[in-house]
Amino acid sequence: MKIARFSHDNRIAYGIIDETEIVVLDGDPMYAGFDTTGERVPLGEVTLLAPVIPRSKIVAVGKNYRDHVTEMGGADATPPAEPLLFFKPNTSVIGPENPILIPPITKRVSYEAELAIIIGSVAKNVPAADADKVVFGYTIANDVTARDLQESDGQWARAKGLDSFCPIGPIVETEFDPAGKRIISRLNGEVRQDGVLDDMIHDIPKIIEYVSAAFTLLPGDIILTGTPAGVGEMNPGDRVECEIEGLGILSNPVR
Repeated sequence: MKIARFSHDNRIAYGIIDETEIVVLDGDPMYAGFDTTGERVPLGEVTLLAPVIPRSKIVAVGKNYRDHVTEMGGADATPPAEPLLFFKPNTSVIGPENPILIPPITKRVSYEAELAIIIGSVAKNVPAADADKVVFGYTIANDVTARDLQESDGQWARAKGLDSFCPIGPIVETEFDPAGKRIISRLNGEVRQDGVLDDMIHDIPKIIEYVSAAFTLLPGDIILTGTPAGVGEMNPGDRVECEIEGLGILSNPVR
């Protein structure tokens, strides 16, 4: 199912996308299930929002595609033996068409198209073999990064966590199979990244096992899974599109 969070007639609701309509749900399906109100709203009349706002955390995996590790070069050109984790605050989350805002404290900002895992239940010490049992669904993310702050700070909290630096959307797909799916980013319509999800160094079950061994994951938590080669700078006036086959296109202007 394709689940959307949307605004319509001065309200925010959840729904199931059914071709050109949204079947309105009784509440947040992560907590209230998939009971419907009986109402249908034309998809063209709604504004899609970030499909989830994590109540707890966004855990991200760095350097998880070999070609991206190679393009980083220097001391960063060695693939990590274990998933390299960092956090982004929930205040960094924005939705489709919301602007990525570049603040005055940074002069060099990059896009990073990524697959995002949405956790659907409390999860701790989850074996890789059971990882799919704690996944609610998948969406697209852009792990926006202030490269100059990343270099000057020596760690990634500020560079990755600025307001608006985690666009996600446009929907959550609960039945998504990542095998063989392409991941693409475009800057002003020009393809910049073009990879395959199968090329992750650490796959999704391994990531969930590793993350849940360290942190208790809560419903609505997001795990970002890394980005393929081709990352580059974006500037005010640009538009960035992140696309994953089967999940749609996440598009955001830059200001």
